[in-house]
Amino acid sequence: MIDKETLVEWDKRYLWHPFTQMQDWLAEEPVIIERGEGCYLIDIAGNRYIDGIASMWTNVHGHNHPGLNTALKAQIDKIAHATLLGYSNVPAIQLAQKLVELTPAGLNKVFYSDNGSTAVEVALKIAYQYWQHKEEPQRKLFIHFDNAYHGDTIGAMSVGGIDSFHSTFASLLFKGIRVSASDVYRPSDANEVVVKTRWLNAVERALSEHEGQIAGIILEPLIQGAGGMLLAPNGFLKELAALAKRWKTLLILDEVMTGFGRTGKMWACEHEDVTPDLFCMAKGLAAGYLPLAATLTTDDIYNAFLGEYRDLKTFFHGHTFTGNPLACAVALENIAIFERENLLSRLQPTLEHFKNRLQEFYALAHVGDVRVCGFTAGIELMENPDTDTPYPFEEKVGIRVCKEALTRGAILRPLVNTIVLMPPLQISISELDTLLDIVYTSIKVVTNDPSQ
Repeated sequence: MIDKETLVEWDKRYLWHPFTQMQDWLAEEPVIIERGEGCYLIDIAGNRYIDGIASMWTNVHGHNHPGLNTALKAQIDKIAHATLLGYSNVPAIQLAQKLVELTPAGLNKVFYSDNGSTAVEVALKIAYQYWQHKEEPQRKLFIHFDNAYHGDTIGAMSVGGIDSFHSTFASLLFKGIRVSASDVYRPSDANEVVVKTRWLNAVERALSEHEGQIAGIILEPLIQGAGGMLLAPNGFLKELAALAKRWKTLLILDEVMTGFGRTGKMWACEHEDVTPDLFCMAKGLAAGYLPLAATLTTDDIYNAFLGEYRDLKTFFHGHTFTGNPLACAVALENIAIFERENLLSRLQPTLEHFKNRLQEFYALAHVGDVRVCGFTAGIELMENPDTDTPYPFEEKVGIRVCKEALTRGAILRPLVNTIVLMPPLQISISELDTLLDIVYTSIKVVTNDPSQ
């Protein structure tokens, strides 16, 4: 057994952590996770923490789940990996059938990859090549949105809208149409219809100004994740889908974060009865166990790629671990748990409790907004909520709140000064109350809030 001091020393000597300022990391004592039980993560010293972000929004049924463990162990006794390039495997076939059954009608073809970024890359490349096969090669542009996040690969960044993430790489990115409007919708706003109309008008202007050049419109349905847990006005997705259809372009939905029950339904697009042309999923697909992603599409798009070998209509794209049998076996059991336990129905009282408890956070003097969509939430901290004055970036208020929460037994991660809450779906109400109490107290302590 390697001792803690050695692990810490090796971590700081050899590891480069994602989205982490390593100079800060090197000055801190890291939390090194060794195991998990249900909604708890346990470090090498035996300390237990509620997993308040579902291990980066992936964990669905809790850690070390017996059913998922059994599915993984059963598959590993058969085969760990076999290529899907020119061959197939049993779990990949079974999962593809299940995903077609589970997603909105008309999405009949499944292309596997490894993570959210690659699922989006697949969708973008399919859309781009589709128009070439349809003899409309001038359709090369994608409409995307302010505050959007679709991943960190080049194509995914090209349709992103978070300058702090993407501006450094601007010269590497392909040209797109980034839609901006004058404001961001907040649930407390009385002008929901005004905001929705403004955004839809901005999209339609882009479609009109670049008529016949748009390959697709891409967005995160209902809620933008890494952009700050920003909500879309009610009806926006439905009307956007109608716009895409009217202007004869493709609609790409990135359900990497919103899928698998996160919004209270299996898919966010179900809330507004929308079926996209391309549908991206990852994160919760394998319940937080293994990297797995999928991009689903329609027969029309798939059929455009069919032809003689010499026609070069093949989709020349793939990943080494595409359709990995271990990941697909776990994903199948993940879906089976949803069905066996009638999870989405059983979850509704917990979602209501979550939403109601979060309203209490408005009592804190430095909480400017609380945004909730199903089992996702963002608590935005402000220096002065009355004037919408944010905390200075360099004060790291969000980071400090998460550090305070860690000392109290919860693992969180902020989006600048927005505290994200996204626990495993299977969390109990008592565990959820403990998590919310920790977050409330941590915000109060860090912001020096004198309120009772």
